This record gives sequence, structure tokens and C-alpha cells, in this order.
Amino acid sequence: MALASLLILLTAAGYAVLCAARPFAPCRKCSGAGVRTRRRTITLCRRCHGTRARLRIGRRILNNSRSIHTAGTRPHTTDRKATPWQ
Repeated sequence: MALASLLILLTAAGYAVLCAARPFAPCRKCSGAGVRTRRRTITLCRRCHGTRARLRIGRRILNNSRSIHTAGTRPHTTDRKATPWQ
């Protein structure tokens, strides 16, 4: 039981490091080519818009959690004269 928990924690930590080091991965739809061929026509990939990369799920979760945190916290001021009641 402890070994399984340790393996899950190590896997999650490894994925977090991967998301921090390489936030973009090759597009799964076009296999990183950026274009798709359908019926003898070559078009840009609709998923990656031709950039050939996509944002990893873990990085997307991290970005959303950061934006939620910054939207929900007040800016910290060290100047006491900046308060409206003084």
C-alpha cells in the first residue's frame, strides 16, 4: 500500500516537473505536423491552428489555478497611508 502511494506521488511529481520544463507537447490530432490532409486538400489543423503544439493538461490546470488565485486576492500594500480610512 505504501509502495503504491509512493509510486503515485513520484509519478505526479515527475509530471509536474515535465509541465514546468516543457509546457507544450506535440498536437495529438495532426501528430505535430500542423496540417491535415482531407480529400486531397491540405488544411491547417483545427486543434493547434498550425502551431504544431498544444498546452499540456497539467500546465493548463496550473495556469487556471494561478489566475483564480490572483483574481481572488487583494494586492498587498506596505504603505499605511494607502488605506482609505486613514
